[in-house]
Amino acid sequence: MIRLNNKGQKQKTGNFFHLYRNKTTPDLASKSLTLTPRNRSGQEEMVGFALIAIIVSVGLLILLSFLIKSPTKGTTESYQIDSFIQASLQYTTDCENEIQFLNLQDLIISCNSGESCIDGRASCDVLNSTFAGIVENSWNAGNQSAIKGYELKVSADGQDKLTIDKGNKTAEYQGGFQDFARSGQDYEVSLTVYS
Repeated sequence: MIRLNNKGQKQKTGNFFHLYRNKTTPDLASKSLTLTPRNRSGQEEMVGFALIAIIVSVGLLILLSFLIKSPTKGTTESYQIDSFIQASLQYTTDCENEIQFLNLQDLIISCNSGESCIDGRASCDVLNSTFAGIVENSWNAGNQSAIKGYELKVSADGQDKLTIDKGNKTAEYQGGFQDFARSGQDYEVSLTVYS
C-alpha cells in the first residue's frame, strides 16, 4: 500500500517483508535485504511442499495400519467350513445298498444302524475311509500350512460314531456343524479347523 507522507513523498506501508534501506549502506547490500515477490513465492512453494509431504506421510500411515490389521491370507472362515460339511454330506460313495449308491449322509445313517454295503464291507469302515480321504484332500494340515490341524466328529444321538483328526490343536480355530434327523434319530457332523 502506498501513502503520501508529510512532505508529499510516496511511502510504502503495511508490507512486513519490506526492509527500509539505511542511507549509509551501499545499494548492492540493500538489494539483497529486500524481499521481492519472487523470494516470497519461493517461500510459499516451500510451505506447499511441506504440506504435501505431511499429507502423503499421513496417507502412508493409514495404508500401513490397514495392511497390519488385515487378516492373513489362508485363514479359514466358518462359512467355508459349513459349506464344506454340507457339500461333503452329498458326496456319493462307493457303498451300494439294494437301491442305489449311498451319499455320506445316508452312509452315516447306515453305519448307525449297523448295516453293510452290498459287497460285504461294513458301512462304518467305508464312512471312515471316505470321510478321511475327503477331509485330507480338502484341508491340507501341517506345520508349514496355514491350517495346523483339524478334527471331524460324526455323532448320533449325542454319541460319537466317528472322529477324524490330524495335526495340532491350537488356540486359534474356526468351526462349523451340520445336523439332520432321520427316523427319530438326531445326527450331527462337526468340523473344527485350527490355524
